[in-house]
Amino acid sequence: MFRRYITYIFFAVLFAACTSAPEDAVKVNKTPKIYPDYVDVTIPVDIAPMDFCIGSSTDDEPREMYVMAKGSKGGEIIGKGEYADFDIDEWHELTRQNRGGDIIFTVYAESAPSSSKWIQYKDFRMHVSNYKLDDYGVTYRRIPPGYEVGGNIGIYQRDIHSFDETAMLTESAVVGQCFNCHTPNRTDPRQFTAQVRGEGGGTLIQINGKQEWIDTKTDSTKAAGSYAYWHPDGRYVAYAANSVHQSFFTGTKKPIEVYHKFSNIIVYDTRTHELLLDPALETPGSLEIFPAFSADGKTLYYSTSDACDVPREYLKVKCSVCAIGFDAKTGKFGSKVDTLLNGKKDNMSYVQVRPSYDGRWMIYVRCSRSNFPIVQPDADLWIMDMKTHQVREMKEINSRRTESYHNWSSNSRWLVFSSKRDDGMYTKLYFTCIGNDGRGTKPFLLPQRNPRKYYMEMFDAYNVPDFTKTKVEFDSHEAIRKIKDQKRTTVKIR
Repeated sequence: MFRRYITYIFFAVLFAACTSAPEDAVKVNKTPKIYPDYVDVTIPVDIAPMDFCIGSSTDDEPREMYVMAKGSKGGEIIGKGEYADFDIDEWHELTRQNRGGDIIFTVYAESAPSSSKWIQYKDFRMHVSNYKLDDYGVTYRRIPPGYEVGGNIGIYQRDIHSFDETAMLTESAVVGQCFNCHTPNRTDPRQFTAQVRGEGGGTLIQINGKQEWIDTKTDSTKAAGSYAYWHPDGRYVAYAANSVHQSFFTGTKKPIEVYHKFSNIIVYDTRTHELLLDPALETPGSLEIFPAFSADGKTLYYSTSDACDVPREYLKVKCSVCAIGFDAKTGKFGSKVDTLLNGKKDNMSYVQVRPSYDGRWMIYVRCSRSNFPIVQPDADLWIMDMKTHQVREMKEINSRRTESYHNWSSNSRWLVFSSKRDDGMYTKLYFTCIGNDGRGTKPFLLPQRNPRKYYMEMFDAYNVPDFTKTKVEFDSHEAIRKIKDQKRTTVKIR
């Protein structure tokens, strides 16, 4: 009995020593340089733990840390080790307690790797938003470096409340194929579409768990559909039918230019298996691309540019944003096309329009040229007030590097977008909260456990992100069989 008591005392003292703050730490009057930069970001309740480390993503040696996270409304948790490793359940409880308040971080770190001396930094805060983010997570394409077809491209989904990532379909299962345009209907994965390029490719339409594979290439359409967007009633899906090409620079810091030789907008009726075409959306001498329906479904937005002699005239590609009416009952388009943003007049390119699902805002990408902004260093996010049509640059969330491929959460309060701000090469996923004034909060990087190790060792780019309200139920084995058997639903032209 006495021996058991001594053992208990020993481990109690050891535990207390391991969980107490470092003694004799030298205080410095500066906030810590942490990776990722989570200082003053705004987060939703129940987001995955915002683990971070001292230094940058490129530092060679990690430094030991001891971090106290204390809520302005109550609660306190500890994270320690080579990075601030917070328990998921404890972290969630802390964010719930402090909704509408702050979490204050006190960071202790070794003054140098493997040093016995410690520094205590000036406290910093994260703000816990009143706005919910109840969506299960995000879907995205992960793609390794390279410009060949395939290369173990994969479509993944991630639970943003934990660190769980699930592969939905990868190139290792169907070698030589390229996957893109994995698009739910306004975050609802019960209606889902994806495009498989390459020989034997096709377009997936999944509704309530049932897969249908179609070939949207017909005598009247030059190519299969991509860059998809669902109509809010779930019956129609708009696509851009185009071809994508790459050219490479020599002797410059810019490695690649991506462009389209042609592009038209088509709309697929999932009930009748018909393609809806309109002369206004396949104008000779123009390229129509990146369709998006309005929140009420009565308008189809898209970008359009003059057909240039690319790649020779790649600098001349300037996209405008246009709008045309759409009647979901009849499947007919309006007779008038309105220009919302004039790229040729402004000597700019406007692409990837994404209206908020509540109809209040429209966020789009502006860059100096191109209809493929993810390779344009000057691509930035801009916002339009749909009540006044006034526009402004979202300077509060943009960086000096590429921003593109953005989508709204189901409640139109959060935005996910891809950015190259971290290293200038790889797109990673960032989140921001959009307020009543249309302004975004400081973006934060998708949380990972041990983020420096994760982002340094996995050289993948994240792109085409979208929120998913619930976990996507997807039978990849059935998809692989149907990709390989090449049986496709025949579509008709209306």
